[in-house]
Amino acid sequence: MSSANMLRDRMSNRTSAPSNPGSFVPQEIFSQLGSLTRADADSCDFGVIKLDDTGKVLMVNRYQSELGCVPVPQFENKHYFTQIAPCTNNGLFFGAFRKGIAAGSLNIAFPYTFTFKLKPTSVRIHMYRDPASRTNWVFCQRA
Repeated sequence: MSSANMLRDRMSNRTSAPSNPGSFVPQEIFSQLGSLTRADADSCDFGVIKLDDTGKVLMVNRYQSELGCVPVPQFENKHYFTQIAPCTNNGLFFGAFRKGIAAGSLNIAFPYTFTFKLKPTSVRIHMYRDPASRTNWVFCQRA
C-alpha cells in the first residue's frame, strides 16, 4: 500500500487532537506537520491551510480551495485574513491566531460561519501551531 493510501486510511480513523477533544483532525496529522506535503494535504477530507506568522498562506489543499471558491494559485502567497477570507478578520478568528502566535502556542477549535463569497457556510475550525516545526495551521471542515 502506498504511503498516501496508508495516510488516507489512518485519516478516516478519526481521533482527537492533542489536548483538544473537540477537534476533527486525526492525531496522525499533528505528528506529520513538519513534513506534510501537498499530496498528503490533498488526501484529507477537510481543509488544510499552512500560514506563516503574519497570516500569509504558504500552502492550501484542494478541499479548502474548493470550499472557498478560490483556485490554489490565487490562494497561496496571499494574506488569509484580509485577502482570502476577510470575514475571518475579527477578534474571534484572527485575534485568536495573533494571540497564539504571540504566545508561541496555538491550539483552538471552534464553530464558525464563513460569509465571504459564499452563502453562509457553517464549518468547524481548528487552528494549531506545531511547536516542533514552528508552523501554523488552520484546519476547516463543513459542519
